Amino acid sequence: MRRLLASITDRVGRRTLAFLHDLLWIPVALTLAFVIRFGFQGMGTEEWHTLLRFLLLALPIQAAFNWRFGLYRGIWRFASIPDLLRIGKSLLLGVSATVVVYFLLFRLQGVPRTVLVLYPLLLGMGLGLPRLVYRLYKDHRLALTRGDAPRVLIIGAGHAGEQLVREMVRSGDYLPIGFLDDDDQKQGREIHGVRVLGPLDQFERLVERLQPDSVVVAIPSADARFMRRLHARCRDQGLRCLTLPPLSELSDGRVDLQWLRDINLEDLLGREEVVLDEARIDAMIRGQRVLVTGAGGSIGSELCRQVLGHGPASLTLLDNGEFNLYRIERELCSEPPEGVQIEAVLADVRDPARMAQVFGQGRFDLVFHAAAYKHVPLVEENPVEGLRTNVLGTQVVADLCLQLGVERFVMISTDKAVNPTNVMGASKRLAEIYCQALNGAGTTRFITTRFGNVLGSTGSVVPLFQQQIARGGPVTVTHPEVKRYFMTIPEAVRLVLQAASMGKGGEIFVLDMGEPVRIVDLARQMIELAGLEPDEDIRIEFIGLRPGEKLFEELFHDGEHLLGTEHEKILLARARRFELAEVRDLLTELSGLCSRFDPDTMYALLQRLVPEYRPERGTSNETHEQPDRLH
Repeated sequence: MRRLLASITDRVGRRTLAFLHDLLWIPVALTLAFVIRFGFQGMGTEEWHTLLRFLLLALPIQAAFNWRFGLYRGIWRFASIPDLLRIGKSLLLGVSATVVVYFLLFRLQGVPRTVLVLYPLLLGMGLGLPRLVYRLYKDHRLALTRGDAPRVLIIGAGHAGEQLVREMVRSGDYLPIGFLDDDDQKQGREIHGVRVLGPLDQFERLVERLQPDSVVVAIPSADARFMRRLHARCRDQGLRCLTLPPLSELSDGRVDLQWLRDINLEDLLGREEVVLDEARIDAMIRGQRVLVTGAGGSIGSELCRQVLGHGPASLTLLDNGEFNLYRIERELCSEPPEGVQIEAVLADVRDPARMAQVFGQGRFDLVFHAAAYKHVPLVEENPVEGLRTNVLGTQVVADLCLQLGVERFVMISTDKAVNPTNVMGASKRLAEIYCQALNGAGTTRFITTRFGNVLGSTGSVVPLFQQQIARGGPVTVTHPEVKRYFMTIPEAVRLVLQAASMGKGGEIFVLDMGEPVRIVDLARQMIELAGLEPDEDIRIEFIGLRPGEKLFEELFHDGEHLLGTEHEKILLARARRFELAEVRDLLTELSGLCSRFDPDTMYALLQRLVPEYRPERGTSNETHEQPDRLH
């Protein structure tokens, strides 16, 4: 308590001193204006009386305007253009009000026009210059005392670079020694005292001459190709390379030193920023009651974050994993948007009674279904659980949406649903089939979004490689030629929201995943990001494809016609349609087989439901010769 009182006293004292400083400058500026006009020898009794009358009015009026315009909210240490603008507004109105009152009382008798010009100029200098001088003094002292601060070379002298170097000068945590920028018009110029030294092709020469400790990339819009080249050059020079988050993650475009981070895998594999129709997404979500199933997973949790940013009336987080649900609830409730009700529900999508209770209480308008088992080898070894969750759980949620008139149901699917060779892919394809068959049976729009792997998701190859690198290797890759599509989690979710807002019902939207990445190349990049050399410090070992795994994933199969949409990153798969009654009958049969744990008959039925499913496990000829009832 004593420390708190001392802090409050100190703060009040500083504001009082600043107020007294500005108050003192009013008589000083006014006296100087009269002296400049008349000189000390020319100041008679009448002039001194005029000065005193004017001063008695100026003191309270100008002090009131200074306080009104917030001259004492700012900190002198960080005086800047907004502070000077506040001073200017206060002077303009304060002096004008003083002159008007003096005119009404004394008709400006004895006040020369020269004084009316000199007084505000001198007062403005008196209020503004000490603030700027104090800041320059503090910055100079900081520069002298931060000899141990890391020396950084900044790439990019644009808006982000300007904000970044300003924060560096202010905080003293870094010592900026120069900019590199390819813009000819910026060469040789200075930003906050830091010179633009040249274009990027002089990188190696300037690094050798200046000996920086780190390189900072201040280009939030930089693409992956640029980042890969720069990261390689920094690695060759033995330099740490830091960067800022992409533009979509910067709050109102403002830059803060705390956002600086090492270049990561998303920077090297990411693609250009996706431009979204934010107004359309906002119109879909704002004021709606939203449910996200699988809310504790990688995609589900990011869906919750982005949905929350669009101001729903309520957001229900549903998951059957206690810890993951607790974690995302704590994160979102730490700073909840005003007026949004957030509720965490521990439930299993496979439980019809529990889900009916959840839907009855929530009365949802919009449902994002991200709950699924997605790990291919685990589902291959536990097919019944995979089918129960991915197919029958989806059926439970989708049927409730149809019965209760939910406006939109958005299912998160996967590229493994295309020509599946494993149970996980076949189960997701079957879920797609059911959702398409439901569309048109009621007012609910059933929309499916299909995409490939996301970087850093739970159970993906990236965390596995990170663990293996931390242990000293080897890094295990299934096959030298295996390729996968990759997308960052935030980008995937942004495109899911965009596709959902575009959907009329019954569509399978395919997200443009760019070019596939060889997993062995991914492993090499991750080893290099750790500051190590592939095959020297960390060995790469090939262990063979796992059950149900393909060399190349596909985003659509030959029977689907891929069409463009109004968004260049979202495609539309014209998939085959199936009769709802027939699909429901077969799902009822599948449910019975799952209850009896009858795998052989279950695989046969799965191939009848998903004709393109060709498991790599041994199956009998009878299994392959079952009629394609849904073909």
